Amino acid sequence: GLADPLAPAALVAAPGRAALVVLGAGAAATVAFDLYGQAISPLLGGAALAPVPLARQTLQTVLGWDSAGGANLLHYVAGLVAYPLGWLLLARPLARRAGLGETAAAALWGVALWIFAIGVMASWINGNDFFLGFAGIAWVALAGHVLFALVCAWTLRRMAGAG
Repeated sequence: GLADPLAPAALVAAPGRAALVVLGAGAAATVAFDLYGQAISPLLGGAALAPVPLARQTLQTVLGWDSAGGANLLHYVAGLVAYPLGWLLLARPLARRAGLGETAAAALWGVALWIFAIGVMASWINGNDFFLGFAGIAWVALAGHVLFALVCAWTLRRMAGAG
């Protein structure tokens, strides 16, 4: 109900506030994802994530459009808007209905994002090896997407005053 400030009905009732909460959480989560995937993992000897080159490949494959700017825009729209909205409007309500705790549900949402990004987009749509051959980058991507989802869910709760 409306007692939950992150319920879809509450978000629709205050669209300006909802937009700020979604963008704020998406920004925090995207920074965490990029910082982990492009700085921390490589500094620790792990693979470096390449979300913008993957987005560029997707634009080339799906639209025949080769654009570095478009690839950056796709990465940021996914992180700032699409993935947080997916959590709020799809994954979180389903998890609450199933009685799953928020942290476990967010971690599972991160796994789902990884399956979408690496299993569907990188592998099936773009024609790369299945889950990028389960090489180091695939596992860094898994950790990065779970981190994204956890930071996103936590930030959404804090920004909305939901705990």
